[in-house]
Amino acid sequence: MAIASEQRSAKAEPGFVTEEQRRLAEQVRAQRERRKQSLDLQRESILSQRTSNPGRRSALEAALKQIEAQLATLG
Repeated sequence: MAIASEQRSAKAEPGFVTEEQRRLAEQVRAQRERRKQSLDLQRESILSQRTSNPGRRSALEAALKQIEAQLATLG
């Protein structure tokens, strides 16, 4: 009987967040924030580059578009 009651108490109640779930959510949030910061830095780097070479400018614009799309998906 004691084992059955321990198993029931170990299960998460609906709406109850376990410590492990909270820790996992924090890790996901931190990874997302680091990814966003990295993309922001890449974006700033691209924006700071000036070039008169049309091919290089085109590549920078394409990279900027890709980074901004990734930032949009992160929110």
